[in-house]
Amino acid sequence: MLLEALSATILGLALAWAAAHRLSHRLPDRVLVLPTGIAGALSGAFVTHTALGAGGLLLVLLGSAALSAASLSLLLRPAAGLRRRSATA
Repeated sequence: MLLEALSATILGLALAWAAAHRLSHRLPDRVLVLPTGIAGALSGAFVTHTALGAGGLLLVLLGSAALSAASLSLLLRPAAGLRRRSATA
């Protein structure tokens, strides 16, 4: 379990850093992005471990990456170039 938590933390930090580096114009400050990625990864590892048991590290990390990416996607802001069209146009 400790190896799963440590691996999930590193994976969440890596995903958050990559998202903050690649999408810095659409995300808030890294002070919020990095902990969100880590918290999402740890939550995903917990949920996956609870659902599947201690079956495999790879499946736990897959669930961890999925929930971390979902948590990070909630922080995204709309792109500046997109304009909303009105319903009457």
